[in-house]
Amino acid sequence: MKNERVYKMAFSRVYPLLVQKAERKGRTKSEVDAVICWLTGYDDSGLQAQLVKNNDYETFFSEAPQINPNAAKITGVICGHRVEEIEEPLMQKIRWLDKLVDELAKGKRMEKILKS
Repeated sequence: MKNERVYKMAFSRVYPLLVQKAERKGRTKSEVDAVICWLTGYDDSGLQAQLVKNNDYETFFSEAPQINPNAAKITGVICGHRVEEIEEPLMQKIRWLDKLVDELAKGKRMEKILKS
């Protein structure tokens, strides 16, 4: 399965890329952290612990305290796929995160990104 490769990627290696993407567009690391924490339920120390542990995406999401119940409201296209139509739960969570960071980088307001 081609998704296995993505699932086994270390989140600590992807995280700086997410931050760089946002920072290139004038956003901050703390905004990226806020988006990640909103989606996963981690607090700042929990997020930092995940980065130190060097966990893969699969473990990062499986250990998440609670995926935000409003995550299902995340819609749109990322990497050529509509996030609301992705059937594999883990891949959908990964793409939700990608979509949130993408919206952040596009300059959307945090209130709009964090769908409440």
